Amino acid sequence: MILDQTFKNQNYTQSRLPKGEYENCIFEGCNFENGYLDNQNFMECEFIDCNLSNVNLAHTIFKEVTFSHCKMMGLKFEDCNDFLMDFRFENCTLNFSSFYGLTLKNQSFIKSKLIEVDFTETDLTNVYFDSSDLDRAIFSQTHLQKADFTKAQNFNIDPEKNLLKNAKFSKDGLPGLLSKYEIKIE
Repeated sequence: MILDQTFKNQNYTQSRLPKGEYENCIFEGCNFENGYLDNQNFMECEFIDCNLSNVNLAHTIFKEVTFSHCKMMGLKFEDCNDFLMDFRFENCTLNFSSFYGLTLKNQSFIKSKLIEVDFTETDLTNVYFDSSDLDRAIFSQTHLQKADFTKAQNFNIDPEKNLLKNAKFSKDGLPGLLSKYEIKIE
């Protein structure tokens, strides 16, 4: 087990991060792009200003992990081990990533770009999308009960294909719920 370590400005694109259980570690300015983080355990860790785009996440555990100011494009989070999965995203770019079929209750996406992210069949109960861009994000058979979209932008959600009971939206978000009906809101 690797405890309380800080990894700063490391390049893991050629050589991979040693396999292990990382607890209460900080990864700052590290580059993992197109690399391998499969079969790793991250518990109570923080990733700051890291590039994790197109990383292999097969069987990886993320428990109480915070990502801030990270580039995380093209990730397949459904390949992770979903046991105790818990993370938070702040100011991250998650474009073209997928959370297909996961249970992500009570998670937060704060000031993040989620362009063309796949949330198909995902349980997003009580998730908070604070000032996040959801342009062309896919919501299909998605559980959105009590989800908060009041500060989200550019989402398009079909109320007939998703569970929206007690979800929160601002008046400005109505076009994102009604666009399929091709009506004009003024």
